[in-house]
Amino acid sequence: MKVNDFLRGLFDCAVRVADPMQSLASALPPKPKGRVVVIGAGKASARMAEAVEAEWGPCEGLVITRYGYERPCQGIEIASASHPVPDAAGVAAAQRMLALLDTVGQGDFVLALISGGGSALLCAPVDGVTLEEKQQLTADLLASGAPIGTINGIRKELSAVKGGRLAAAAYPARMLALMISDVPGDDPGDIASGPTVGHAGSAARALSELDNWGVVPAPAIGAYLRAGGDPVRPDDPRLSTTTNVIYAAPSQSLAAAAEQAQTAGYTVEILGDSIEGEARDIAKAHAAHALKAAPGTLILSGGELTVTRRGDGIGGPNAEYALALAIALNGQENIHAITCDTDGVDGAAEVAGAIIGPDTLTKATTLSPQDALANNDAHSFFASIGDQVVTGPTLTNVNDFRAILVK
Repeated sequence: MKVNDFLRGLFDCAVRVADPMQSLASALPPKPKGRVVVIGAGKASARMAEAVEAEWGPCEGLVITRYGYERPCQGIEIASASHPVPDAAGVAAAQRMLALLDTVGQGDFVLALISGGGSALLCAPVDGVTLEEKQQLTADLLASGAPIGTINGIRKELSAVKGGRLAAAAYPARMLALMISDVPGDDPGDIASGPTVGHAGSAARALSELDNWGVVPAPAIGAYLRAGGDPVRPDDPRLSTTTNVIYAAPSQSLAAAAEQAQTAGYTVEILGDSIEGEARDIAKAHAAHALKAAPGTLILSGGELTVTRRGDGIGGPNAEYALALAIALNGQENIHAITCDTDGVDGAAEVAGAIIGPDTLTKATTLSPQDALANNDAHSFFASIGDQVVTGPTLTNVNDFRAILVK
């Protein structure tokens, strides 16, 4: 088997394990008696809804997914919105979801389907803050290089649905939230900014983080945060009827890929499933690690890397990691790698990631690798040499998948 096919097979294995049609049924209880309402948000939410109806039959409900990630459902309405920067469609759908929850009560059952991407898709600003102000803040935070946990903590303060507010809106109905984790550490409060989990942060902390990352919020946002906000705390009685369950996580996908590689005769080393940091810096560290590894080793890792915008190119954390890794390896023989986002979208580009090998740098004829990295233009670089990984919507999301193969 060609090495690129082998690496792509490992990535496909990791995605397949997290596909809701393969994994959700085992976490789903028998359909409760009485009224059942299904809600959800995230890149995988439509696929999750499809999997629920495959087990339960037609259901009442509404989920919000990314444009292009829709799935056919029998009764659950699928709404589409923008990601990673929210749009008016997401706001309207979130408001309709809140209106739907206003109709549930004692004795009803709500199933919430939550996955990565829900932070942007499930968007309804607090009173006094406009969508345009939240859009600009989101764009600025994404460009700042701030880790996703920090970004989501700020989002919770400014949302009518995040940080436990969605679960509070469903009270006193019973709620089960089934989640696919795409966050380092698998904290339910970080997945989609925790719409069913109480918020332990504070408005003061959000202001401090904005200052720390050099992001200046709109005056209305600053005023709202200085006034203290109105969070739903973890001990809020309205959360007492909600149960949160993570049923799919990055560790499971890495383990499946590791098993496939071991079957092929490789020794596998997993560096971790929750690695965070600047993509190019982590790539340098991983290159140094790979250069010391014995032949026949596969090095796996996951997590969520970030990119600080320095240029105006087309890039994403996985592509930037791959390019920085290739530069650091400098054509080292017998070392190949794949790095992709399991949702099929790296940054804002409709590209999952890239594959590199010993010839990556020498294949470049139109773009300098170093210039592309300096300009955050990794996607353009890999497009020019034909080494992008394009999957289309994978309908799941367990974050980054990285595999370095020492042949």
